[in-house]
Amino acid sequence: MKRFYISAILFAFTLTSFSQNMKYQDLGVLFSQDDNYGTARFTAMSGAFGALGGDISAININPAGLSVFNYSTFTGTLNSKNTDISASYGDASFNDRRITTTNNLNLNLSQAGAVLVFDDIQSEDWSKFAIGFNYRITKDFSNDFSAGGNEAVTRFDSNPRDSNIYDFTNGQFFDNNYDGEISELSFAVSAVHQKKLHVGLSLNFYDLNFFQQSVLTELNSDADGNILDVELFQDNLTTGNGFSGNLGFIYKLHKNFRFGASYQTPTWYTEINQETNYNQDSNIDIGDTIYYPGNEDSFTEYNDFQWINYSLRTPSKLTGSAAFIFGKNGLLSFDYTNRNYRNIKFSNGVFTNENQFYQNRLRNTHNYNIGTEWRFDNFSIRGGYNYEQTPFITNNLDNDSITNFSDVEGYSFGGGYNFGVFKVDLAYTNNNRTANYNFYPGFNVDPASLNIDNRVFTATVSISL
Repeated sequence: MKRFYISAILFAFTLTSFSQNMKYQDLGVLFSQDDNYGTARFTAMSGAFGALGGDISAININPAGLSVFNYSTFTGTLNSKNTDISASYGDASFNDRRITTTNNLNLNLSQAGAVLVFDDIQSEDWSKFAIGFNYRITKDFSNDFSAGGNEAVTRFDSNPRDSNIYDFTNGQFFDNNYDGEISELSFAVSAVHQKKLHVGLSLNFYDLNFFQQSVLTELNSDADGNILDVELFQDNLTTGNGFSGNLGFIYKLHKNFRFGASYQTPTWYTEINQETNYNQDSNIDIGDTIYYPGNEDSFTEYNDFQWINYSLRTPSKLTGSAAFIFGKNGLLSFDYTNRNYRNIKFSNGVFTNENQFYQNRLRNTHNYNIGTEWRFDNFSIRGGYNYEQTPFITNNLDNDSITNFSDVEGYSFGGGYNFGVFKVDLAYTNNNRTANYNFYPGFNVDPASLNIDNRVFTATVSISL
């Protein structure tokens, strides 16, 4: 029996339909997402701080919250993200689906920031002024998953070293690894007018680092039982810098009730650099395919990496908030955020199909965050709930995308202890979503179905002056 092994590093044979790494339309959605990381108090209340303020992470929702602080404060936060991904993929031989589960654990310095409060302003109308800066991870890409089965599809059915047709399959296996993050550095100012109206403004700067490596393995054979095992490797390294702005207000209508609103501009990534051996556009010149003969049982198919530059605009956000304050005993807060994913746009290149995809297949999303806190002397307990609507109109994949995901629901809880100038807070959050990943786009093959369970432990230390 003859056996061939192909290690292929290429641009998916120069055809977009052969892509298995994420396509541009998938990356645009991914780079627009936010993990809502922050201090342990912020995450324990599911980020419902638009009308509350008084937490350094609140400036990511509404910078007017800076002037709610009574004292200058420094904070630092660590989090541990544990993600279980169960991948279900078809097995045509048994009319069943195989399930593969992968566990991922990642530790981050997820937040660090400070606010300086000045309450000795000599003005009848303006009673307090605050400035602050905050670093946080907005999106943590670190994850991997594996899927395997037999959907009776052969993507690699020929070998240039012989004339056999390898159109029988013994299985397909897919390994996918993500790494990197989007980090945000915010600078904000806020002031209080007549002790009722808090106003604020922030500028945000982003650093994008994303890496994806995928390996598709096929075990194929011909009518005579000769075997052709194939591996397709694809890499994508993407880096870039962006910026956005926030402005908002909080109004104290009553000592027990306040409301607020904020607007975050789109994030503009003026230049994104992508190094990849994966062709997303057949108009890109990828050069000639080169064959390196190995021993009698193997050969290598290779294409050079390409460097691609483009720009990206992510959608803006509009947030409305309300909070009920029950004296020094506790509070209840609510945030509603509207985000129109149709406004994602690529530029500085030919992206007509991708931008049309956003217009036709994405939507305006409605997201909700609810949080509560109750105080018992120096000890506080907290809880929260969040709902994030998927930007996709339908959960069904087509040839325009590789990925798709459902709505996200999550809950959170935590507690903290105030030692005076020194505070310690802890939080636990859990959210779940399902997703599809189509590593055979263009073929009549069901995608891998993913069940993603995220659990995050967060610890924050704060020092007040």
